[in-house]
Amino acid sequence: MSAPSLTGPETMLRGGSWVGRSVRRREDGRLLRGTGRFLDDIELPGMVHAQFVRSTIAAGTFADLRLDRVREMSGVCAAFTATDLDLAPMAPSLDRPLSEFVPTEMPILADREVRYVGEPIAIVVAEDAYRVEDALESVEVTYHYTQAITGMTDALAPEAPLVHAAAANNTLVDVSMFDTEGVDEAFESADCVVSVTCSTGRQNALPMETRGAIAEWDERNEQLVVHTPSQVPHQVRTVISKCLGIDERKVRVIVPDMGGGFGIKCVVGREEVAVAAAALRLRRPVKWIEDRRDALTASFLAREQHYEAKAAFAADGSILALAADVVCDMGAYSCYPFTAGIEPLMAATEMPGVYRVPEYRVRARAITTNKAPTAPYRGVSRPQYVMVMERLMERAARELEMDPLEVRRQNLIDVFPYTGVNNVTYDPGSYRESLDLCESVLADEGWFTLRDEARAEGRHVGIGFSCFSERTGYGSAAFAARKMDVVPGFDISEIRMDTSGTVVVTTGTLSHGQSHETTMAQIVADRLGLSIEQVRISQGDTERITYGFGSFASRSITIGGSAVALAAGKLGEKLLDIAAHLLDTHRENVRLGQGRVELVDEPTRGLSYRDIADVAYLKAHLLPKECEPGLNATASFDVAGDGTFSNATHGVVVELHPGTGKVEILRYYCVEDCGVAINPQVVDGQARGGIAQGIAGALFEEVTYDPTGQPLVASFIDYQVPTASEIPDVGISHLETPCLFTESGAKGAGEGGTIGAPAAVLNAVNDALSSTGIELDNTPIHPHMVAAALAGAHGHDAADGYTERQGEQR
Repeated sequence: MSAPSLTGPETMLRGGSWVGRSVRRREDGRLLRGTGRFLDDIELPGMVHAQFVRSTIAAGTFADLRLDRVREMSGVCAAFTATDLDLAPMAPSLDRPLSEFVPTEMPILADREVRYVGEPIAIVVAEDAYRVEDALESVEVTYHYTQAITGMTDALAPEAPLVHAAAANNTLVDVSMFDTEGVDEAFESADCVVSVTCSTGRQNALPMETRGAIAEWDERNEQLVVHTPSQVPHQVRTVISKCLGIDERKVRVIVPDMGGGFGIKCVVGREEVAVAAAALRLRRPVKWIEDRRDALTASFLAREQHYEAKAAFAADGSILALAADVVCDMGAYSCYPFTAGIEPLMAATEMPGVYRVPEYRVRARAITTNKAPTAPYRGVSRPQYVMVMERLMERAARELEMDPLEVRRQNLIDVFPYTGVNNVTYDPGSYRESLDLCESVLADEGWFTLRDEARAEGRHVGIGFSCFSERTGYGSAAFAARKMDVVPGFDISEIRMDTSGTVVVTTGTLSHGQSHETTMAQIVADRLGLSIEQVRISQGDTERITYGFGSFASRSITIGGSAVALAAGKLGEKLLDIAAHLLDTHRENVRLGQGRVELVDEPTRGLSYRDIADVAYLKAHLLPKECEPGLNATASFDVAGDGTFSNATHGVVVELHPGTGKVEILRYYCVEDCGVAINPQVVDGQARGGIAQGIAGALFEEVTYDPTGQPLVASFIDYQVPTASEIPDVGISHLETPCLFTESGAKGAGEGGTIGAPAAVLNAVNDALSSTGIELDNTPIHPHMVAAALAGAHGHDAADGYTERQGEQR
């Protein structure tokens, strides 16, 4: 197949040699052979090791932090307090009035006041990792306890102690949005009004590689070089510069191979800054690797949210209005740069999702508690509000005596572009088609028949669905609408061809498992008519990457991939200009071929890229007068509007086991439309990984605390992570509605699996419980809740995750 010519973005839509093919991941060779270079693989001459003294109480002050004995211990290099390092705090902010957003500062090391168990109060540095752990045991701290706020109800109670003195009612964000004029009238005139109260448990994103940092002072370049597995290295550079009070040019951040991130690494951790400060003080390389206990208890957490929502429906199943109150427990601090607004603002803005909601009112709050801070985690509020919307659809169907899937079809957006009541414009998608296909696959496989037969035998089998969209490709305009002080959005790419005719391409996005070295290379290879082996992707080095906002919100291929494509296109234009001059023909008579430029009217004649590069670098006197020496180009990409929307439908079949309360997943099927799939196998991997994390949140994982704020999940003995035995084989079908404004036609695919899974699993469990008169509304779904429902337990209130249907059965 010939390589596409540079005629525009449409050449990328399934026309090239590489885009759309499931080629092998280029990363796998080194990763599977163990020759990858992760943070803990880095060893530097003279390197010392750091760990943190962490608060053992959730709320209070410490009057005496004694490090003298520690500093005298053999092998200990230093021990620093907040006073010793004298670092400026992180101060994430939104451009909103105090009535909507209360700014708070996060100190790098706590100074006297502590707000959660695990908060760092000092950093100890020793010659090896064992001695530093021993040194921590010798630290003496005197604490003065105050009452800990460990839940949303406690935080909002009258006269509750304040986690931050500036945050009245322990509220960091309080925004009322989209209060349309017809909301009250719609509820008054509705044929059916249904409500749901849902809560979701606190989770840990659990990347296989925990957080960490290695910092060293490079005397020759006068630079503080920081190696860290971060999704946002340029943001880490900025924060280190500000907190340490040094010029940004004196900070270089390098990201090695990264073993997962899932969002908790797309914010800046205070430990990274402290390690950098210690290295600057000591003029020795300092290494910190987070242990699993700290990762579970003191790292960034996610997901703990509470929704009270109601919806009005007409007799034909059409939704008339939606009203919701959203409360998100964001822990002790706002994260940088997204702030505590990341989850409530996401929920409020995008809750209508794939449905046509004519009237809408929502209040969204972020409250602060004495728990580890919350950061974005794969999906960011969408798993929660999708679960709420899908529960409302199920409830409406029951009240109206309609098929739940027909209620969905009645309300799914089917005319595009569609501007919703939330002022968001949705580009074309396949919302109805994905639902139809998912239903038909499960029907053709016989699952509906099996469910009916199983129930006749007294077994509890249920089928659940969820329909949703995943907004991806957030540009600067979308983030600016949230009034962020730091406005992510664009990405910049630079491409350089060497004298051998191969290219190096930079991207401001970061791969932490998403296969950028393969998929980005596929895009470039198609644009230039190269083999992907001739393309190398460079990422994760602030000294080499002009600027980038990293990888989160499924932006890598939509934003970063588009910048890469544009840069490759610019380089292709330069190749054509030079070749036309050297071949003594007009510009329109040349085109890109396979690794060469050829004449349109005589394709056998042409010049290889190597020939052109030889002139561009080594015989510059032969170049056109207007052409600069060398072969390089730079391009940026941003989305002016609301981004693009992937969409999917998930279908789940479960069986509930009396006595144990076990939820066994018999079948999981996903129909996904992420536009053009650059590498379908990679997309499948993203979906399956996301679904596994979604199932984990629905059935297993939860971070809990005792009344004093002590975390109860210090190891995997306490924090239940599903294994391959609990995660089923996932069937996947792809639909393809190309995005019209990304360079490849691709939409994002990173978070969709996680978004849809909790709702689908919860609906399937409730379908299996249909004979009991009880519904569950909260996640995770604990086995004792299922067992009690199957045993005929009634009378539980909604706070326990139960809703009793007054004996009503389906």
